[in-house]
Amino acid sequence: MRIYLIAVGKPTQEYSALIREYEQRLPKYCTFEAREVKDDKELLKVNMKGTVVALDRNGKQMTSEGLAEWMSKQQDVTFVIGGPEGLPSIRTDLKISFSPLTFPHQLARLMITEQIYRAFTILKKEKYHK
Repeated sequence: MRIYLIAVGKPTQEYSALIREYEQRLPKYCTFEAREVKDDKELLKVNMKGTVVALDRNGKQMTSEGLAEWMSKQQDVTFVIGGPEGLPSIRTDLKISFSPLTFPHQLARLMITEQIYRAFTILKKEKYHK
């Protein structure tokens, strides 16, 4: 399985360290590639691969187990995170939401990276997920 994460903007140094922690764990389970783009204009030029999933506060809410089950049926997935202004109009196959609340884009990036890792540990029945 290949997982791509496209995010508008760069996280701060503090967030980068936390995000990197989960990104470094993922190669055990999948091919993972994260890409940062500077703005919506650049995002619109990115070739999205596989099933495209946008993080959107109006998207479908899932449990961690639900995300794991959904991911088990996919081959290539691109998760897309917008910047402070949200996402421009892009083709998506699914929109997911962590909450009706709005989160900073760098926190959303940390959360989806952790949830991707958690999904794989659920599928492998490892002890990380309780």
